[in-house]
Amino acid sequence: GLTGSAWGDWANYTDSPLRAFEGELGVQPPVGFWDPLGLSSDGDVEVFKRRREVELKHGRISMFACIGYIVPEYFRFPGDLSPKLGLSFESVPNGLAAFTKVPGQGWAQIVAFLGTYELFINKPVGDEPGNYGKGNLGLGFLGPVKDPEARKKKLSAELANGRLAMMAIIGMLFQDGLTGSAWGDWANYTDSPLRAFEGELGVQAPVGFWDPLGLSADGDIDTFKRRRAVELKHGRICMLACIGYIVPEYFRWPGY
Repeated sequence: GLTGSAWGDWANYTDSPLRAFEGELGVQPPVGFWDPLGLSSDGDVEVFKRRREVELKHGRISMFACIGYIVPEYFRFPGDLSPKLGLSFESVPNGLAAFTKVPGQGWAQIVAFLGTYELFINKPVGDEPGNYGKGNLGLGFLGPVKDPEARKKKLSAELANGRLAMMAIIGMLFQDGLTGSAWGDWANYTDSPLRAFEGELGVQAPVGFWDPLGLSADGDIDTFKRRRAVELKHGRICMLACIGYIVPEYFRWPGY
């Protein structure tokens, strides 16, 4: 539809508004410019920059969040977090359970610190999304990265790592909520209605029973069987359709 062929070269789709962003940071192999929801299809540069700013900020927060999940598994500060409440650092559980242990004054300090940093310290420099003039590693005292190629490589790595961290922290939070730990064993989630279908065909390693939208969360066996029949029918039709696309590239019946 876009290139005139199922194997068409992306270069043939010259009218794409996405070409406005093909040279931006984060456009990396093997995916290239990946915008499955078409959020950038209008080619609006200002909207793109705002979304890139948000992506960078969320990625940076997520990288810190992942570190915050991992480090307490191996190290905790000695002493008291709140002497008045008799709360030590060691007694605060890791992960989501910590929300119920940190006192209100602690949350106020966290919000005040982040708010101060966001409103008064982090000031954008120029019109480059995510640039606050902090230089190498965002520490300030290390100075800017002067080599353009090295800077591009570091910024691309930050984007890629931030994207990975966003996926990772969601996985950690989800698994923590279900099993009681970010590294919790699936076997601990004994109440899962999905266990009704763990022995079905298609439940294969490494994913196992994969139902990200929770369509089988109600445990309804008849609904599951109807969806499995639809899945099989669509799969068989698609296999024939793929063959129908491929074979005519190499063989066609003679005659009319």
